[in-house]
Amino acid sequence: MIHHVLPRTARRSRARRASRILLALTAMAALLGVDVPGAAAGPPLGVTAQAPPGAAADRVGALFAGGLDGGHFCTAAVVRSDGRDVIATAAHCLESPYTTLFAPGYRDGRAPYGLWKLTGVYVAPGWTDGQDPDDDIAFATVAPADERRTGSLEDLVGGFPVAASQPDDATVTVIGYPRTRETPLRCANSTALLSETQRRIGCPDLSGGTSGSPWLVDGELAGVLGGHEGGGTVPEISYSAVMGDRALALYREAAVAG
Repeated sequence: MIHHVLPRTARRSRARRASRILLALTAMAALLGVDVPGAAAGPPLGVTAQAPPGAAADRVGALFAGGLDGGHFCTAAVVRSDGRDVIATAAHCLESPYTTLFAPGYRDGRAPYGLWKLTGVYVAPGWTDGQDPDDDIAFATVAPADERRTGSLEDLVGGFPVAASQPDDATVTVIGYPRTRETPLRCANSTALLSETQRRIGCPDLSGGTSGSPWLVDGELAGVLGGHEGGGTVPEISYSAVMGDRALALYREAAVAG
C-alpha cells in the first residue's frame, strides 16, 4: 500500500528497521496527541494576516530550490516522529527531492533554525502512479544541510501531532508562505467537505507557494494545502485531501524512519 522513495532514486511527482516498528507502534499515541501549541489567538475567521513568530509559526517553513537564493516554492511543517526529523507537505511539492531544502521559521531572508535537506520521501502509490488528488500529501525525513549542526529538528522547534480524525466542519488554521512574501501568512476559518476525501476552506491571499501549508485543527495536523485542483486555482478558496487511513499509514512509516 505504501511506496517509500529515497532521494537517491529519481521519482517525479508534482509535488528503521523491524525492531523500531514495534517501538513506534507503542509510542503512536504520544505522537498523535501531545505538544500542541495554542492556536486561539489571531485575526477573525476568514481574515488572512501575517503569522506572528511563535511555537506554531516556527514549526512551519518554506521549501527552497537549492538554497535561500533559489526562491521558495512550497510550504512544509514539522510533525512529531520517533527520530524527531519529519516534515509534512503536499506530494506535488516534492518533484525534485535532491535539491529541495526546508527552512523552518523562515522570515525576511533568514533561516533561524538552519536549512534541512531531504533524506527520504514518503508518498502514496496513488500519487506516484496517477497523481490522485486524494493522495496529495507526503512526508519526508530530513537532516541538517550543514553537517556541523547537531541535534534534531524537533529539538529546535517541536512538532505538530497528527490528527487521527476530524469533524467534517472543523475549524482549520492554515499557515503558509506565498512565493511573493518573505513572511508566513495565517488564516483560520470553518471548513466543509467538498467530497468524502477533500476539504474546502475560504481564506484570501493563499496564492502560489502556500501548497503544502499545514491545516491545523486544535493545533494538530489534519491535512496540507493541496489535493483538488492542486490546492485551488484562486487564492480565495483552498483545498486539502482529508487525512484518511492511507495518509496516516504513510505518516507512521515516516515516523518510524525519522
